[in-house]
Amino acid sequence: MPGLKYLSFAVVTALAMPALADPPAVSPLPMPRPADGAVTVLDVSAPSRRNVLIEVIAEEAIEVASADLGLSLTEDEVLADEATAEGGTAAEVEISALASETSPRPVPRADVPADFAERAALLRAEAEADEAARRPPRTSDPEFRAWIAEFEARALAAGISAETFARAFDGLQLNTRVLERDRNQAEFSRALWDYLDTAVSATRIRNGREALSEWRTTLGRIEAQYQVEAEVVVAVWGLESAYGAMRGSEGIVEAMASLAFDGRRQDFFEEQLIAALQILEAGDTRARNMTGSWAGAMGHTQFMPTSYLEFAQDFDDDGRRNIWSDNPVDALASTAHYLVEHGWVYGQPWGMEVRLPEGFDYRLAGEQERIGAAFWNAMGVRLVNGDPLPDHGPASILLPAGAEGVALVVHSNFRVIERYNPADAYVIAIGHLSDRINGGPGFEAGWPRGDRALTFAEREELQRLLRAVGHYDERIDGIVGPITIASVRSYQEAIGVTPDGYASVSILQRLRDG
Repeated sequence: MPGLKYLSFAVVTALAMPALADPPAVSPLPMPRPADGAVTVLDVSAPSRRNVLIEVIAEEAIEVASADLGLSLTEDEVLADEATAEGGTAAEVEISALASETSPRPVPRADVPADFAERAALLRAEAEADEAARRPPRTSDPEFRAWIAEFEARALAAGISAETFARAFDGLQLNTRVLERDRNQAEFSRALWDYLDTAVSATRIRNGREALSEWRTTLGRIEAQYQVEAEVVVAVWGLESAYGAMRGSEGIVEAMASLAFDGRRQDFFEEQLIAALQILEAGDTRARNMTGSWAGAMGHTQFMPTSYLEFAQDFDDDGRRNIWSDNPVDALASTAHYLVEHGWVYGQPWGMEVRLPEGFDYRLAGEQERIGAAFWNAMGVRLVNGDPLPDHGPASILLPAGAEGVALVVHSNFRVIERYNPADAYVIAIGHLSDRINGGPGFEAGWPRGDRALTFAEREELQRLLRAVGHYDERIDGIVGPITIASVRSYQEAIGVTPDGYASVSILQRLRDG
């Protein structure tokens, strides 16, 4: 789920969450099945199935399967997300300033600049557009009907048949619930470690290991064909939809039409609507079966319609690329295909926990610094077991919570996962969950759990105070990206504290004190 980027690693901002819905009438997976890959109608009344889902929901009150991850760039950097349960909303959380505006779902990422300064500029432009679009939604049905008539001409010009269009729009209504959810987003902040506690919880690890075992034969075939490790595919599955339990229940055509009519990114959602109609035109599914999140993400691994057209796979050879059914095979293969098409290197770790030497030059930390293992080894960087770093190509040192938290060395596969969703917290969660599913240990270093995330207002204040002391000359936008991190580091050097660039409450207070 690709999206916007950049903010302090420790800041996790989410949407206000409504009460959890009843368990969805879909398999929460992993569940016993007749055979690996077989399609079955689930008896959701079975106590074992109910208990599994209840366990997931009870332990993970903020379910970070991202079927309802929003597409908006709010004034917050969101690092958590929620799925919509079948028949009701479980909870919503959205990735924004750590994820891309175009879509937090796997879509082609050519529109996201690789350069950090360009990315920061993109975020600012998107923030301005988002703020300008914040207005009450239009709810006039006659206006919506007029828009549909106008849109039909554009759809037919894009190759959609009149028959497909008529079937897709038969009985379709303006979904004001979707419009409200696109707009009404309240802030609360979570620290990265709190997000990871949920994203890589004991339940998610256990269910992931069971899913890996249950689907081992099929996943082995997917791994062999696409050269993407099975545990990585399973980790995406687990984080995106809780292994299929929470895939979303909104009608995609209706949701995309409503957002294209009156959403905050009308052009984007019209593109997704055209893509959804093209999927129907191809016969991969029917409109009534094309369900997903209110924001358009579909299936077990939450593809946007445009991503589906480019990357979806018919792995079970039934003539349809069916990512919506209880059978996850096509969705899992599609995810592997997406990753390998974006440069996944088989056998390369996404990242590894490291120990930094005393006197480490923190100016070298950051994803923009990509240096070979020999350099890091010469500096004294070591794996947590004391071994030198293996050579997996150029690597970066990341400090998600500054010098007092976990230190990571990350490789090119880290950036590949970013193409799915460029929120660093999401990438770390996917990578760490895949390691844990595969039997790996948890992080050895601790997190600064006494810290809390800065609010949006505090992040704006931080930038204003940095500007006042001559360490920041950019726009006050509340986005803690590479420029703000560099400014914090410059200020830290000036006052003689560890220059790790960590935008913490203590740094803010130091600036306040003058």
